[in-house]
Amino acid sequence: MSRILLLYASTEGQTKLIAERMAHTLREKAHSVEMLPADTAPEGLDFRAYDGVIVGASIHYGHHPAYLRALVRRHRDALEQRMCAFFSVSLSAGGPRPKPAAAQRYMDKFLRRTGWRPQLTASIAGAVRYSLYGPIKRRVMIVFVGLGGGETDTSRDYEYTDWAAVGRFASEYAGRLYKA
Repeated sequence: MSRILLLYASTEGQTKLIAERMAHTLREKAHSVEMLPADTAPEGLDFRAYDGVIVGASIHYGHHPAYLRALVRRHRDALEQRMCAFFSVSLSAGGPRPKPAAAQRYMDKFLRRTGWRPQLTASIAGAVRYSLYGPIKRRVMIVFVGLGGGETDTSRDYEYTDWAAVGRFASEYAGRLYKA
C-alpha cells in the first residue's frame, strides 16, 4: 500500500470533487490517500512522507492560482523525487465548444513557470457554477460561456466533467506508482 498526497486548488468546488473521485479510485486500489487543499498546506509540509503526490488545480481567466505556483516552485525538488501527477481543470478541456489545445497551453504554462516535470498530466473539463458566482462574475461568465456556445441560463449549473476519464487518470497513476 502506497501513501499518496492529493493536493488540490479549487475555487467553486469542481476540482475538489474531481480530487475526491480520484482519491476514491486510489483507495479502491488499496492506497492510502490524504487530501489537502493547497491554500491550507502547512509551511513545513513534508512531501518525503508520501510515496506519490497528485496536484490538481482549476484555471480561472487563463491562470492557475498563484499560491499553487509558489507552493510547487518551493517544493519542486521534493515533488520530483516521487511519482507525481498534475491535473488541470477548465472549460477549455471539455466544456461548450472545447478547445483542448488552449487547455494544454494553460497546463504547459503552469509547468513552465514552476519548472516542475510531473510524470503524468491531464486536462479535465470542469463546470459552470452560476449558483456560486457573485453578480459580477456571473455576468462575465454569461458572456464568456455564451461566446463559447454554452448554456447561459443562470437558474442552474452545468457540469462537463468526464468522470470516466477521471477514473482512468487515477487508475493510470496507480499503475505507474506500482512500477516506480
